[in-house]
Amino acid sequence: IVLTFDWPDQVIPRVLRRFKPDVIHASSPGFMCCAAALYAWLYNRPLVLSYHTHLPVYARDYVGHVLPYAEYWAWTMLRSVHARADLTLATSPQIRDELLANGIPRVDVWRKGIDTDRFNPSFRSAKMKRRLTNGDVDAPLIVYIGRLGAEKKIGQLRDLLERFPSLRCAIVGKGPHQEELKKHFEGTRTVFTGVLHGEELSQAFASADVFCMPSDSETLGFVVLESMASGVPVVGANAGGIPNLLDHGRTGFLFEANNVGEMGDAVGKLLFDEGADELRKTMGAEARSEAEKWDWESATSVLRNIQYPKAIANYRERRSIIGRFTRSWRVLFRFRWQVRWLLGTSKAVAALDKKKMEYQLSVGGWAPRRRLLRR
Repeated sequence: IVLTFDWPDQVIPRVLRRFKPDVIHASSPGFMCCAAALYAWLYNRPLVLSYHTHLPVYARDYVGHVLPYAEYWAWTMLRSVHARADLTLATSPQIRDELLANGIPRVDVWRKGIDTDRFNPSFRSAKMKRRLTNGDVDAPLIVYIGRLGAEKKIGQLRDLLERFPSLRCAIVGKGPHQEELKKHFEGTRTVFTGVLHGEELSQAFASADVFCMPSDSETLGFVVLESMASGVPVVGANAGGIPNLLDHGRTGFLFEANNVGEMGDAVGKLLFDEGADELRKTMGAEARSEAEKWDWESATSVLRNIQYPKAIANYRERRSIIGRFTRSWRVLFRFRWQVRWLLGTSKAVAALDKKKMEYQLSVGGWAPRRRLLRR
């Protein structure tokens, strides 16, 4: 079900009433999670939010220079939304710990999954490598695939091209930073392919010698996992969810975020140092073996059979706590008015029609009072 604020048509409430879901699950951040929170509240359903975009980092990189405390306000907004969720699913243990440390409750890790048939070393293609290297198929090739945004730190790859004169770079994808990146890489051995789909995308992953991910904003980094499944070693920033995917020195190399020198050292080990070919082959095979452990069937099984029931249990526990509080408040409220009636306070009597009440009391004694107390 696509959850939106579909006013004035109100299609979603009719669908929810007919479908009667056990759980409402939406991605976050975005307007969709706000709609999900509203409908979960209206229809008394457990709410699961899966966290996919690291909003505080985006706020820091995009508006931090013009909006003071942008990162702080991003965390504040996330807390206000995710506090309403019965379970928040992060895509890595590192992101889970960061969410918990910033006051977001009830966080678990959504197991990763990858289609190892679609992303496979068998898609390695000389034709695709010729396209990615602008005809220089024998040159070592680093590849970035993904969104072309400022938060991805793709411009750092130019330093690698300056450090290694024979190195080629291919950038696959599109995004708001695309034109700036083309200017930034002008005059270098870089190919921009735009967005690729289907078999071409699989070939682009598998035809790289090394995949580079300088971004420090990844909640998981699916492209890292897809590269590993393609048998290509990854050099990635030691930030966000990437450390959960890479075993440093076995399936890839990690470098401290924004440390271009460390990134260059790792690329050098895989492409230019003595024994680089053997290391790259071994590391690619280990990366493929690791990716094969994470299939979507097992990830979905854990989600359906463990995490959804956990969200339902959290919902029932939270609802019972709120219910006890509400019942206690009602008891206190009724006791307060009962005392006032027993004492015959003028303030309580003044809330009714005095003449009518006086008549009823003179005729019926305490019966009218008991009826009013039951309301």
